[in-house]
Amino acid sequence: MSFLKNSIDLYISSSIHVSLAVVSLSVITFLEFGMAPDYDLLFFIFFGTITGYNFVKYAGIAKLKHLSLTRNLRIIQVFSLFCFLAEIYFFLIQSIEVIVLAIVLGLFTLFYAVPFLGRKRNLRSLSGIKIFVIALSWAGATVLLPAMTSMDFLLWDVVVEFLQRLLLVVVLMLPFEIRDLKYDLAALSTLPQQIGVKRTKILGYALLSIILVLEFFQENFMWINFLTLGLTLFILGGFLLKSKIDQHPYFASLWVESVPVIWLVVLLLLRNFV
Repeated sequence: MSFLKNSIDLYISSSIHVSLAVVSLSVITFLEFGMAPDYDLLFFIFFGTITGYNFVKYAGIAKLKHLSLTRNLRIIQVFSLFCFLAEIYFFLIQSIEVIVLAIVLGLFTLFYAVPFLGRKRNLRSLSGIKIFVIALSWAGATVLLPAMTSMDFLLWDVVVEFLQRLLLVVVLMLPFEIRDLKYDLAALSTLPQQIGVKRTKILGYALLSIILVLEFFQENFMWINFLTLGLTLFILGGFLLKSKIDQHPYFASLWVESVPVIWLVVLLLLRNFV
């Protein structure tokens, strides 16, 4: 049992799970735009997400405790190095448009973790914007990057999809924000800190409703996409309803973060059997 728990912890801590969630959202974009998935781009997004998240989470820890790292952290360090090398390879074979946007998104990740504003402040330390920086990065990586691999899409649909994805990631982050309420510094001014847990949930439900309504503004509207989105938002709403400060360690980091994967699986099943 301890081996299974340690394996799950390593799977989550190494950012493989969150990377699968980001890749799932990218594949959904390809499918909804009627484009064939670009596997080189998907591998780049996968390895880039692992590299970025592990850099943000562990760079400071590794610097301070490099002589006394835990076994799992050493494994993550080596794993992250290989992922970084793979990310560089897949980065170099992308189109110039994808490379430029990827650099911009990469700078968001860098400035999220590295102080650049004076007094050792970074984007993460700015009051109230942490969740929106993450949402912008996810939306850019999972909507704009796939769209740039082909010109065979409607620009309006890209705009709508980007807004939907931005709002979806904000709601995905809310269970994490609620969980971290007892750990976050007051200066971060997260949504639960500013408006409380109950109002944060109400805001989340409102955003889920907006996401669903926005689907009707897609010029290339498809009922299968609408139904799978509706089911996904219903599941996410259920997780948001159950979110609390004292939650199970795997509630947000494993189950909530599985929502994009569930969305992709349902979409593929419906497209193949309906």
